[in-house]
Amino acid sequence: MFSKILIANRGEIACRVIRTCRRLGIRTVAVYSEADADAQHVRQADEAYLIGGPRPADSYLRGDAVIAAAKEAGAEAIHPGYGFLSENADFADAVAAAGLVFIGPSGASMRKMGSKAGAKELMAAAGVPVVPGYTGEDQSPNTLAREAARIGFPLMIKAAHGGGGKGMRVVHRLEDFIAQLESCQREAANAFGRDRVLLERYVASPRHIEIQVFADAHGHTLHLNERECSAQRRYQKVLEESPSPFLTPALRAAMGDAAVKAAQAIDYVNAGTVEFIVDPDGQFYFMEINTRLQVEHPVTELVTGLDLVEWQLRVAASEALPLAQEDIRQRGHAIEVRLYAEDPEAGFLPGSGRLERLALPEASPGVRIDAGVVEGDTVTIFYDPMIAKLIVHGADRMEALARLREALARCDIAGPKSNIAFLERLARHPTVTGGWIDTGYLDRHLDEFMPAPSLASTQQVALVAAELLWQEARARAQAGDGDEPDSPWAIADGWRLGHAGARPLAFAHLGQTWTALAHGHGGRYRIELADEVHEVEDARLTGDLLGLRIHGQARRFRILRHGTRLTLHDGEQRTAVETVPAYRRTDMAEASGSGKIVAPMPGRVVLVKARPGDEVVAGQELLVMEAMKMELAVKASRDGVVVDVRAAAGDFVEADTVLVALE
Repeated sequence: MFSKILIANRGEIACRVIRTCRRLGIRTVAVYSEADADAQHVRQADEAYLIGGPRPADSYLRGDAVIAAAKEAGAEAIHPGYGFLSENADFADAVAAAGLVFIGPSGASMRKMGSKAGAKELMAAAGVPVVPGYTGEDQSPNTLAREAARIGFPLMIKAAHGGGGKGMRVVHRLEDFIAQLESCQREAANAFGRDRVLLERYVASPRHIEIQVFADAHGHTLHLNERECSAQRRYQKVLEESPSPFLTPALRAAMGDAAVKAAQAIDYVNAGTVEFIVDPDGQFYFMEINTRLQVEHPVTELVTGLDLVEWQLRVAASEALPLAQEDIRQRGHAIEVRLYAEDPEAGFLPGSGRLERLALPEASPGVRIDAGVVEGDTVTIFYDPMIAKLIVHGADRMEALARLREALARCDIAGPKSNIAFLERLARHPTVTGGWIDTGYLDRHLDEFMPAPSLASTQQVALVAAELLWQEARARAQAGDGDEPDSPWAIADGWRLGHAGARPLAFAHLGQTWTALAHGHGGRYRIELADEVHEVEDARLTGDLLGLRIHGQARRFRILRHGTRLTLHDGEQRTAVETVPAYRRTDMAEASGSGKIVAPMPGRVVLVKARPGDEVVAGQELLVMEAMKMELAVKASRDGVVVDVRAAAGDFVEADTVLVALE
C-alpha cells in the first residue's frame, strides 16, 4: 500500500479521499488554487501546494503543476477524484511517465472509454446496444448539421469529453442547431479543455441507470449493482438511489452482465461506471462510461458496506479485488441528494458568498454527510457550487425516503441561497415516492417543485409566537446580567400593570411585509393578523422545536433562526421570513420598465450580442455569461432600443452590475 498520495482535486471529493487515507494510515498532499487557499481540503491534508490562479485552466487543469507538486512532496501516487483531470488520458500517461501511480485506469483504457464518441463505437462493436447517432472526427459545423438532419429531431448534443451534466443540449429544430452547438462547444471547452461533441437521438421519457464496475490487474472484473439517477434537471443529477425501483431482477442481471462485458472488452482496471439509458419498455442503451469515481458513489457504499476509495487504492497498489461477484451483498436502500448554493426560484442561478450558517444533521448509521465546506467558508464563483452531499440509508425505500425528509428538515443554510426547499418538495413528490420519475420530468413540470408562494395563517401565527418567545427569553437573559436579576422590573418584556402590553411585530416574505399585534406573555397570546384574531396557548420552544395550541388545536413546528431570519418548517415544507421593524414599509420589487439589464450573478462575460442602436424585444438574448462552469443567457426584460453596452467578452462582473441599458 502507498505511504503518501497527492489528491488532484478540491472540495468535497478531496475531503472524501482524505478520510479513507487517514483511516488507512496514508499521508495526503493537497493542491489548491489562489481561490482555495483557506479551503477545507487544504486544511485537512497533511501538506498542500499552490498550483495557480483561481480559474480551473490556471490551476486544477494544469497537469504539469500537479505532477511537479507530487514529486516535490514525495508522493507515490495521484488520486484524481472526479472532474478536472480525472478522465484525461494524457494526464494519466504523464503521471506514469513521471514514475508515479495514477489511481484510476490507464491512459490507453481512457482513450477507449473517456471519449463518449469512442466508447459508443467500441460498445457497438462489442454488441452492446447504443442509441443511433454521430461520433465522427469531422467536427465542422456543416458536417454536424448534416448528421443532425440525418439522425432526426429531437436530438442531443453532448460534449465528448464531458460529464456532470455540462456541455449537453437538446435541439428540437434544425434552425436552432448551430446556435446550440456553439454554446455547447464553448461550455465544453471551458469545463473540460476540449470542445469535441457527439450527436445522438433523444429517447423520450427515459430512465438513467448506471452500473458500478471494478476491475483489478489480475483479470478479475465485477459489478456492484446499479444506481438510478433519473431525477435530473438540465442533465444534472439531483437524486440518486440504489436499488432502482424500476429494474426487475432479470433486467438488473442483464445490465450488470453487459457492464462487466464492456469493462472486460477493453482491459479496464480500477473503478468505472457504465451508464445506460432505459426506455419505458425496459430496452437499455449504452450511454457512456465514466472512467473515474462518481459523485454518487456513497449510495453504492451504503448498500454494499464497502469503501470504494479504499478499493481504488488497493487496486492501484496492484492488489487483487477483495471480493468476488458472488460475495457482493446489497442491504436496504440508499438515497443521495446534493445541497447546492443556488436559487431555484430564479432559474437555479448558482450562488456564491460566505456561508454565514451551515447546519447539517449529525452523522449516524442511517445518515451520512460528505462536505467540502464548513460554516464560515466561502462558495466561490470559479467552481461547482455544491455545498454537501446528504446520503441516507434505510431498511427499505420507504424508510430511506422518510429518513431523507427528516434529515433535510434539519438542514439550514444562510448566506448564498440554497436548494434545500426544492429538495424537500422533490422528496415528497409522487413521481419520486412512486418511483416512476424519468430524466425529463423535472424540466417539464418544474413548477410542481417550487416552494409555496404564500404563508397560511397558522404558519404566520407560529412565527409570531416563536418571535415572542425568543424576545422573552432574550429579555430574561439580559435581566439576569443586571444588578437585580430577580426583579420583574428588569425584564423588558412589554409587561404592564395587570397585563402584558400589545406588541407590534412585522415580517418580510417574498417582497411583501405583513404585521401582527400580539397581546400576552409566557406562551399564552392573543394575536391579531389582518382581520383575524388567533388565540395561542402553551407555546413553548424546546431547542428548535415549537409546540403550541392554536384555537385549541395542537401543532408542532421546527423553527430555525439566524440573525433576523426565521425559517419555519411545518413537517412538509419550509418557509423563511425576515423580522423587520414594525410598520416599516418595504418595496422589494424592481421597476420592470427601468431598462437596466443587470448581471444575475457574479461571473465572466463570454459573448456579447447587443450593440448600441439595436432594437430588441423582450426575451431576446443580449449576452452570455459563464460562472461555475455553466453558461447563462442574459435576456432583455422588455422591448426597446439599446443605448449602452457596458461589458465586453472576457470581463468579470459582480452580481447586479448593469450590463446593457435600454432607451
